[in-house]
Amino acid sequence: MEAYTDFAAVYDTFMDETPYEEWGVFVSSLIEKYGISKPVKVKNDAGSSACDDGCDTLEGETPEDTEAALEQEKNLVVELGCGTGSFTMVMAKKGYDIMGIDLSPDMLDIARKKSKAAGLDIMYLEQDMSELDLYCTTGTVISVCDSVNYLLEDEEVRSTFRLVNNFLFPKGIFIFDFNTLHKYRDVIGDTTIAENREDCSFIWENYYHDEEHINEYDLTIYYRSGADSENFKRSVETHYQRGYTLEEMKAFVKEAGLEFVTAIDADTKNAPDADSERIYVVCRESGK
Repeated sequence: MEAYTDFAAVYDTFMDETPYEEWGVFVSSLIEKYGISKPVKVKNDAGSSACDDGCDTLEGETPEDTEAALEQEKNLVVELGCGTGSFTMVMAKKGYDIMGIDLSPDMLDIARKKSKAAGLDIMYLEQDMSELDLYCTTGTVISVCDSVNYLLEDEEVRSTFRLVNNFLFPKGIFIFDFNTLHKYRDVIGDTTIAENREDCSFIWENYYHDEEHINEYDLTIYYRSGADSENFKRSVETHYQRGYTLEEMKAFVKEAGLEFVTAIDADTKNAPDADSERIYVVCRESGK
């Protein structure tokens, strides 16, 4: 069953306590410390992002034009698994020239509407991250909120990381987080979570499959069928995420030709340990 269809409509309601602003401060600090991208106060004259008009050098361009285009690419940030754009918008408000990519058209439709309402000109692309296809290089690729855990096969992770490496500007960085095997197996595996709101509610049933290290969660969603309606609709979606160890992620990073820089426990901001549930990884382009 396709994920993030009906759930997209209530996703922001149930994620309203997610610390996107806090994440934005932390990810920005990582970019500043390890990366090459900088916030940009002014985009091009049309207000578009660096790749909107194509990034190839055109005949007749001056060296100054080429240098400016390369500077745009270096400062471009691409978010994989952007969902409804909440974190994308946080980074845009910090001045980053950011593009959001997600597989769900329903989530992207909400992201576009939210960005427009906020007066933010953000490009969103519907793509599978394991088939990433950009039109130029980018100084920074980010992926938060365990989007990488939706990659269930080794080759999907390898493909994603190789493509990220391919599109990274020289010395550009890739920052991603992932839920650990420990979290799925020992913390949330085989548990049921339920939440009720005025206009919607959900039941989230987890089933951990030990052999594949995959967490299956069945979402049953009830939501009001209209703003003034007393009727509720019921929808069911099944999601799958795979747990990974840090050593596995380091191996994927190396296989992709990326240089591992650091790993950080998402909760403690210290070095990861056996009890880490979510980990940030920073890696760098080190020559194609």
